[in-house]
Amino acid sequence: MNPEIQQTANRRTHDILLLTLAFGVFFLFMIGNRPLSVPDEGRYVEIPREMVATGDYVTPRLNGVKYFEKPVLLYWLESASIKLFGLKIWALRFWPALFALIGCLAVYVAGRKLYCRRTGIIAAAVLATNLLYYALSRVIILDMPVSALLTVSLLSFLLGTHEPPGTKRRLYFWSFYAFMALATLTKGLIGILIPAMAIGAWIIILNEWRMLRMMYLPTGLVLFLLISAPWHILVGRANPEFFNFYFVHEHFVRYLTKVHNRYQPFWYFIPIVIVGLFPWSVYLVQAVTYNLPASWRERHEHRDTLFLLLWAGLVFLFFSASDSKLIPYILPVFPPLALLIGRYFAAAWNVRDFPGIRTGTAALLIVSAVLCAGMFFPPRYLDLPDARKVGNFVYAFAVILLTGTVLTWFLGRHRGFRWAFAALCATIVVFLLVVNGAASRADTRSIKSLADTLKARLHPGDEVASYETYYQDLPVYLERRIIVVDWKGELEFGTTVDDAAAWMIDDAAFWKKWQSTETVYMLTKRETYDVLMKNPERKLYLVAQTDDNVLVANKEMKP
Repeated sequence: MNPEIQQTANRRTHDILLLTLAFGVFFLFMIGNRPLSVPDEGRYVEIPREMVATGDYVTPRLNGVKYFEKPVLLYWLESASIKLFGLKIWALRFWPALFALIGCLAVYVAGRKLYCRRTGIIAAAVLATNLLYYALSRVIILDMPVSALLTVSLLSFLLGTHEPPGTKRRLYFWSFYAFMALATLTKGLIGILIPAMAIGAWIIILNEWRMLRMMYLPTGLVLFLLISAPWHILVGRANPEFFNFYFVHEHFVRYLTKVHNRYQPFWYFIPIVIVGLFPWSVYLVQAVTYNLPASWRERHEHRDTLFLLLWAGLVFLFFSASDSKLIPYILPVFPPLALLIGRYFAAAWNVRDFPGIRTGTAALLIVSAVLCAGMFFPPRYLDLPDARKVGNFVYAFAVILLTGTVLTWFLGRHRGFRWAFAALCATIVVFLLVVNGAASRADTRSIKSLADTLKARLHPGDEVASYETYYQDLPVYLERRIIVVDWKGELEFGTTVDDAAAWMIDDAAFWKKWQSTETVYMLTKRETYDVLMKNPERKLYLVAQTDDNVLVANKEMKP
């Protein structure tokens, strides 16, 4: 092998190992320091817990009823963690952290191959350290896995177009199909739709239809189907109702209507991207402007950046047009934006006053000063109980952010951009780690403390009911199905196709059970408990309580 090529390969391997170590520690640090977040983490742990308990890895069930809203890949991965380590929080959160790491490494590899080593490293750092990406690396939901899988898929496609015919090109394109299939197996048809939108628009704009012939479509489609189709076929055969609910209701009806009662405006994701990409969002407009082709005729010379722009822009527009919007949906926009920002920063690296950098840093300083003022002197009209529970951490947030951004501005003015970038990276890393340390104090919706109290008291034959609500994390902590009273919510579809009458019951059936000789425990919201206590006929014996929830029994219990 050519010594120069060998040296480049060694340096690339060295970079990947160092980035894996650095980002691995960053994403995994204190990953189990807070209870499961509700409702999402409770749901996405309970489903795999039931898979392990029942041995049925085909049909997802939530509290004993069929649950077809999402595909199965994350459930299988979480099931593996449960089988190996039990219900350990760190083991359950390992998967989103791993996918966050995979996304960063993919961005590094692509940035290096498409542009330069510096671009790859900077882009990976930008992706790892923005607010939303870091936050979702610590939450058991589908958005981080699907974002990472789509990132690897789309970047494999883009890198494959740079290769001459042969084994390397074939492997890149097969990776494209394989990771697209895994994305589909994680969150459904967006695993196909997002790549199709970005690639289709790119081919049309470049007018390069010959690209379809170089994509190994026949073998690629076979590979895609071999990975994505078996579970869909098996679950459809076992559950005739699956097709209509999963494909029609959860994909088309969910996207096109307000069936889930979400009424966010079209511009909803604009502030989400600005805040979520912080602190790097202050440089976003400059980075996009820098990467835009100067004219239509120059689009072929900027084909890679055009692909990244289309990827980010079309995904943003797609989710903005949906009638069902949630903050994590927009995460697939962040990897291409990180690459665009990384290329812009790499160009500014050795330049004392690169266009737009000083403006962005000044904006960062102003925004940080406003945020810090709000932390030290919050407006009186804001009622922020969660912020009050964080206590003195708020002042630590403000000091870190303000000190770091002032240092970033000072170094940018006197030492150049590379020093400013290093200072800002260090600032946001410390800031995020401190925020993570405070996160457990602000989690007011977890039922863990009451669940722990209850679990220590439970005997065989005792029953547990959730009254007029459903605590998603309660079955996880108790490791058992619970009775749900006068609540259907997302379990409604499952109750129409499963016989769940024994544990999905109405108010009358519950109070009949409450009068029985068996021991029955009930968890409910405090306001519901206050209403129930006004009825002297209801005999409720308080066992434990938090600010928001109450645990009672149908008979007086000894401590």
